[in-house]
Amino acid sequence: MSEKRDEQAQQQDAEVVEQQTQEDDAQDMPVHEGEVVNDDQSGAASEEQQRIYELETALSEAQAQIKEQQDSVLRARADMDNARRRADAEVEKARKFALERFAGELLPVVDNLERALEAGDAGNEAVKPLLEGVEMTHKSFLSTIEKFGMAPIDPQGQPFNPELHQAMSMQETDELEPNTVMAVMQKGYELNGRLVRPAMVMVSRAANGGVDTQA
Repeated sequence: MSEKRDEQAQQQDAEVVEQQTQEDDAQDMPVHEGEVVNDDQSGAASEEQQRIYELETALSEAQAQIKEQQDSVLRARADMDNARRRADAEVEKARKFALERFAGELLPVVDNLERALEAGDAGNEAVKPLLEGVEMTHKSFLSTIEKFGMAPIDPQGQPFNPELHQAMSMQETDELEPNTVMAVMQKGYELNGRLVRPAMVMVSRAANGGVDTQA
């Protein structure tokens, strides 16, 4: 009986040793397998991050390009609007002042009609019909040129304005303020606000002063 128990004890000890050996081997093996799995996961994560970085970079470049193209379109539109406004202004300017030279050539005709009216003797029955015809022609002529933007400058009794008037002579007087237009020798004319011809005038002055043609 004693020998039998000794054999059983020895067998149990051997089983314990073998079990311990298997557990040690099992603990050693997963360490290497686990390391391989972790390396694979780390590599996959690194590739994914690189891909995300590349996509973000491409997106930023595309957004910058879109912004640049938008700015170019806005600049081109602004340039086009400015060019159209300049063209419209030039057309309007040409429309207003295309007749300036032609109008200037017509002014002597108006002057001659006015001189004829001033020189004519309205009390002479023989001349009266002729003067009436000249007067009608003069009025019609003025009405026609006014339709195209012509306007007379007749500054009788007004302060002298060197931008619109040309002083031909000065005369001392106590009846008018100095630098006042005493007489209009020849009317001036404007075309749509632009001076075509200044009015030729006589200007008053004080006994101890003169006209300031620069005022």
